[in-house]
Amino acid sequence: MTGPTQRTTASSPADERAAEELEAEQGLADRAEAGRGRPGWAPLPRRAAPKPASALFSLRTPIGSSARWKLAVLSFAIPLLAWVVLSVSGAVDSTFLPSPVAVFRAGVDMVSTGELFDDLWATTQRVLEGFGLAVLVSVPLGILMGGFTAGQAFFEPLIGLLRYLPASAFIPLLIIWLGIGEPSKVAMLFIGTVFFNTLMTADVVRAVPGALLDVSYTLGARRGEVLRKVVVPHALPGMIDAIRINAAAAWNFVVVAELINSQAGLGYRIVRAQRFLQTDTIFAVLVVIGLAGLTIDVVLRLVRTRVGKWTA
Repeated sequence: MTGPTQRTTASSPADERAAEELEAEQGLADRAEAGRGRPGWAPLPRRAAPKPASALFSLRTPIGSSARWKLAVLSFAIPLLAWVVLSVSGAVDSTFLPSPVAVFRAGVDMVSTGELFDDLWATTQRVLEGFGLAVLVSVPLGILMGGFTAGQAFFEPLIGLLRYLPASAFIPLLIIWLGIGEPSKVAMLFIGTVFFNTLMTADVVRAVPGALLDVSYTLGARRGEVLRKVVVPHALPGMIDAIRINAAAAWNFVVVAELINSQAGLGYRIVRAQRFLQTDTIFAVLVVIGLAGLTIDVVLRLVRTRVGKWTA
């Protein structure tokens, strides 16, 4: 019998699924039977139902908190284990790859002398000043570009061009314009982050659904009210994400900025250690930079989660 299986109105979901599978099998059999009489047509293959995949290897499938923490620990443990193996085995000379113990001792020495905290504060202060100024400029400008088509048409061509200019290329000009003091370092951090943060903020604002704007205007809201009470709150979590991403770029640029006649800072400490082949000190400073950046990232993630619970 090749016709569809009759279903009763009182059948259970399991019966319905069984009936659907039977219909599919009968359809395959009918097409295979029909294909035998035509040259060049092979019978359709019969495939087993796919096995359910693990959540770890499924696209965009949530995983449990326990699995998440285990994977996070492994992401640090595996590189650390490889580092220990390379240093203990002697495959790489200690001048080029110091052991974790040597790096830890170098860090303890810098802590005991007070150099580490002085350098960390000097670098953090430059990041706060340079990147903070970039945020103060880029967020309003990004809202203007993302909320108004005229603003996008006026600002985006120039900013799109300037973002391709490497910030390090401005060092000679900054020295000429601002000297070799702190202003030139802060200006370099500003140049290196302001354009990207502006464009990312504009994209977030532009992604606010137009239906929200239409409903707001329909309910009698004015343009300023729509901007303050609809656009900015809806885009705020995305703005924080943009700041979080570009904060990492600021920490990358600060090392280059501190090459300009610095007397303190983590970048200055790296350059000084390089002169004496103190690779253990260099690694210790890199670990400190990574931990400082990770702390800022975690704080911004928590802020983003708190102000944007509706996006979860």
